[in-house]
Amino acid sequence: MARKTYQGQDIAVSFDMKRCIHARNCFLKLPKVFDPAQRPWVQPDNASAEEVAAMIRTCPSGALAFQKPDADEQPPIINRIAVLENGPLAFMGDIVVDGTADQPRVTLCRCGLSKNKPYCDYSHVDGGFVATGEPVPNTQAEINTIGGEIDIARVSNGPLKVIGNLEITTGTGRKIAQVEKRFCAAAARPRTNRFVMAATKAPVLLILKA
Repeated sequence: MARKTYQGQDIAVSFDMKRCIHARNCFLKLPKVFDPAQRPWVQPDNASAEEVAAMIRTCPSGALAFQKPDADEQPPIINRIAVLENGPLAFMGDIVVDGTADQPRVTLCRCGLSKNKPYCDYSHVDGGFVATGEPVPNTQAEINTIGGEIDIARVSNGPLKVIGNLEITTGTGRKIAQVEKRFCAAAARPRTNRFVMAATKAPVLLILKA
């Protein structure tokens, strides 16, 4: 499914239904613009372009994006992976997925049930996936480099391979670890309930175990 674009006077809003994880930030924060009960459900001119853009930046999955004549969305200064409770991994940064530049916000499958891998498609809910979003912090030294490109690729029948400078946090924002230009694997297995972080000599691994 291609992105559908809703054109306003000062901003264009695009939406990819396959990326949506139903976080509902759009409706809860700006219902006069994003309301599934109205048609069309996105009405960009019902608020200022600045308000619409600010709300879209809170969409964790990148399902919503915007285009403005004067300013495109820029990646955040600090790259981040947030481990969402009973849900996906939320990435924010200069993201490349399978060799293709992506939105600065994506949610990637952590349960192994998605039909749109590597992206989350909300299958964790119907599948009854349970896994903590508050894993134990890793006591590593702080790093100085916190930005740059995040290169994400899928491993056949295995985890996600992530290379870049990253801050890994819980869903509530508590820091778990920082990694610098290292390999990070987030294994996706169905019905797992334990989150384990293991550091090796070179890579840092994020592993989901049954």
